Amino acid sequence: MIDLKRPRLSVVRQCTLLQLNRSGVYYRPVPQNEANLELMRLINAQFLETPYYGSRQMTWHLRRLGHDVGRKRVRRLMAIMDLRAIYQKPRTSVPHPEHRKYPYLLRGLVIDRPNQVWCSDITYIPMRKGFLYLVAVMDWHTRKVLSWRLSNTMDAEFCVEALRDALVRYGTPEIFNTDQGSQFTTPRFTEVLERRQVRISMDGRGRWLDPHLMRRIMTCRRHLVRG
Repeated sequence: MIDLKRPRLSVVRQCTLLQLNRSGVYYRPVPQNEANLELMRLINAQFLETPYYGSRQMTWHLRRLGHDVGRKRVRRLMAIMDLRAIYQKPRTSVPHPEHRKYPYLLRGLVIDRPNQVWCSDITYIPMRKGFLYLVAVMDWHTRKVLSWRLSNTMDAEFCVEALRDALVRYGTPEIFNTDQGSQFTTPRFTEVLERRQVRISMDGRGRWLDPHLMRRIMTCRRHLVRG
């Protein structure tokens, strides 16, 4: 946004108009050294397995691997990689007392092919003036996001739209797994699956985090925010 060669408007004036710090115009990032790149590789590999690890737990993990690192360094590297621990935030899934709850069907199940199990969950995106809610439908085996929708309310309709879009584009799964949130237990959602003879599975209460699903949804969320 800053034009260093603009003759009639100095860099100082441009920064003032854009409300930018002038020192940032001349800053050039310094590439990471080999030691930091190796640590970042290890952090990324572990974060894929345990996305609830913050800088403290990640530091302990790296020390167990034999790396003498401090928490400040790990926190800085995780910030560079845009990694933030996924933990239980304000509830986006509130059960409805009158909706039917389905049993959990995935315990002990070997998921080894596409379209065997799909799953869905809702997360939220902080905005300047409130929140947007993101629902994603994912194939459990391939970890591919099949469809997604954004909404400024927690009404079930945006979840139903995402489900229908995934079914049209990718066919029908054998099992569809969600939590017990009212958006997924409403007949408007479950009847779409039952008409296609999809077996419905729901997590028990308190199963708020599946690392693979949340990793993919949060990746989708970061791309949406950046876009």
